[in-house]
Amino acid sequence: MSETQSIHTDDQHRPEPQDGTDDPLEDKFEDEDYPAYSMGRAAEMLGVTPAFLRSLDTARLIVPQRSSGGHRRYSRYQLRLAQRARDLVDQGTALDAACRIIILEDQLAEAQRINAQLRRTRPTDPPPE
Repeated sequence: MSETQSIHTDDQHRPEPQDGTDDPLEDKFEDEDYPAYSMGRAAEMLGVTPAFLRSLDTARLIVPQRSSGGHRRYSRYQLRLAQRARDLVDQGTALDAACRIIILEDQLAEAQRINAQLRRTRPTDPPPE
């Protein structure tokens, strides 16, 4: 980039969406599943090595999306799972056991979310006579 070029970071230079919808870039920042982080950045944020992240991929705990160049890209949701795996491994849990624990915790949380949703939408039954 030459000295005369600059990158505008304020909103006044960003074009407004033409269809009246929200800014798609903002939607990506809010999306828990958007693969925003490279392997190097993810490893740095979590304080782990790239090899640890690859081992989570091998164990099928998190399967990162790939960029057009084939590089792994991680979402915030995947980084939370990786952090949980690191915490369990740091406590002495074997990696395969840590992955199984996290998968079961995730499945339980999803089942509880579905049950809560069904309770909200289910009409109340009259008491038996």
